[in-house]
Amino acid sequence: MYKYVHGGDVYSQNGNFIDFSANVNALGMPKAVKDAIRAAANSCSAYPDPFCRELTAKLAEHWQLAAGNILPGNGAADLLFKLALALRPKNTLLLAPTFADYEKAFATAGSKFSYYILKPEHDFAVQEDILKQIVPGIDLVVICNPNNPTGQLTSKKIILDIVKKAQEVGAKLLVDECFMEFVSEQEAYSLKNYLTEYKNLIILRAFTKTFAMAGVRLGYLLTSNVGIIDACRENSQDWSVSTLAQAAGIAALEQKKYLERTKIYVEEERSNLLAVLSKLGIKTFASKANYIFLFVPQIKKFPDKLKAKGFLVRKCENYVSLNANFVRIAVRTKTQNRKLIKAIKEIIANEVTVNHN
Repeated sequence: MYKYVHGGDVYSQNGNFIDFSANVNALGMPKAVKDAIRAAANSCSAYPDPFCRELTAKLAEHWQLAAGNILPGNGAADLLFKLALALRPKNTLLLAPTFADYEKAFATAGSKFSYYILKPEHDFAVQEDILKQIVPGIDLVVICNPNNPTGQLTSKKIILDIVKKAQEVGAKLLVDECFMEFVSEQEAYSLKNYLTEYKNLIILRAFTKTFAMAGVRLGYLLTSNVGIIDACRENSQDWSVSTLAQAAGIAALEQKKYLERTKIYVEEERSNLLAVLSKLGIKTFASKANYIFLFVPQIKKFPDKLKAKGFLVRKCENYVSLNANFVRIAVRTKTQNRKLIKAIKEIIANEVTVNHN
């Protein structure tokens, strides 16, 4: 039987839970986006624009790219499967741990995988030695930046070294920047200004988490290699982006103040959570996204104990190279974050009592 491995599956739960397993913007969907979706409902009797012309034009203006360098899709995951069929890499290099759907998507095209193991002694951050694994025969390298589930950023210097080395061996580099909008200094890390320089570079972005639009499904690829865009179109259906999603994306691109508020809010709440968790003796890592990666070996079945108190968190044992001691929590609303901390304190207090007895 197929097993769902992601967070956010609130539909299979019995009872009311606060969901810390899905790392979606805690500020919620902007009102203008909701209004745009309602208005677009009047146009849903017709097929959606297969080329997402208006949305693509807005994205082109936003990124200062040609429209032909942009491909919208039904969320980032949909675009991964499009890329799998378009690129058909025989050998793919992935980080470990990282987002599970890279492997799932490229396996459908028959790819084999090698892994660059992220190490706790380096706070799970990519180091220069990854270059040793980018060798002839590697067709695709995938870097999630900031990485999921660790929240760690890869420096621009290292990523530029990666894209150059990938180019030398004839490989493509896919950089997943779906959480980059949560980074306060994204200009120092994003490769968006290097798209025209490197034809082997593909950037994946999404509205999903940034604008709390997970249920709408909208993402997009950026690349100066129009052959990749064409190949993705040829290997997928024409109407993957609904009329509602296109309208939502157009409206979202106007929400610049919302994005500014998001960065300030996430940085403040993440810092507060990291400080409190550290005081409680829980090992955390220097996340730069809207989620926090935890190592909790001292509390057995920690996620289950939180669930008993009404909180869902992301178990990380299904990630390559991780075990049941690793957990990811989202940065939620101020009230929800404080409720979670209260629950964790109660669990720790109970552990101390049990151990003393």
